[in-house]
Amino acid sequence: MMTRTDPPSDGIRVAVSTVIFSLRRDPTTGRLAVVLPLVRRTRDPHEGRWALPGGWLDGAEELDVAASRTLAETTGLAPSYLEQLYAFGDIGRSPGRVVSIVYWALLREGAQLPIDAHNVAWFDASDLPTLAFDHNHIVDYALWRLRNKVGYSRIAHGLLPDLFSLSDLREVYEAILERDLDPANFRRQVENSGTLIPTEQFRTGSHRPARLYRYNHDVELAERGPLRSDITPATAPPVLPEKVTT
Repeated sequence: MMTRTDPPSDGIRVAVSTVIFSLRRDPTTGRLAVVLPLVRRTRDPHEGRWALPGGWLDGAEELDVAASRTLAETTGLAPSYLEQLYAFGDIGRSPGRVVSIVYWALLREGAQLPIDAHNVAWFDASDLPTLAFDHNHIVDYALWRLRNKVGYSRIAHGLLPDLFSLSDLREVYEAILERDLDPANFRRQVENSGTLIPTEQFRTGSHRPARLYRYNHDVELAERGPLRSDITPATAPPVLPEKVTT
């Protein structure tokens, strides 16, 4: 007689995938856009289609560590921020029963793929091709989470360098929200937020020098509640694109 504690008899497998967002400046318009790296699948199912980076969960591995490991193995990238997003396990989403624990992550603007990364490319998050499995749906959900979270946390700073101007920060918000923001209102709100520390450094150029800011390290990028925040990304191992799964 099977009980609730018995292992499944139908071979359910657990995978870990990551939606990793960064920013790229459009060479034509000069505007920032949210982008993400995808990996081309080299085997069935969905051979030739683009997919989120990921891999199978090792039985002795913590989920956060698995997310960092599989991301490094498939893209060679190490994020500045990593958070668990959701579990996707609909029947029929993949041949056999696969439950994907999905993370979303941030990379600072201008992040580059390693020169030896194969079958990996950047895509505009608002103009994706048809992806493998249910990965279009997953990206849509991750974008929704990012756009909601940017309104009540300093998550946008995970996309910025250590020093930035208020104009830089506003551009990040505009890229995420896909709409223009009033510069004066934005400045007033962020300066009163307690998340920024002004420095004595300025950016000079053709316009008036712009003061540079840094974020307040005493304020978390995003509130995690009682969840652990002491797990750091694993050291990036060699790129192994063939490990991409759901």
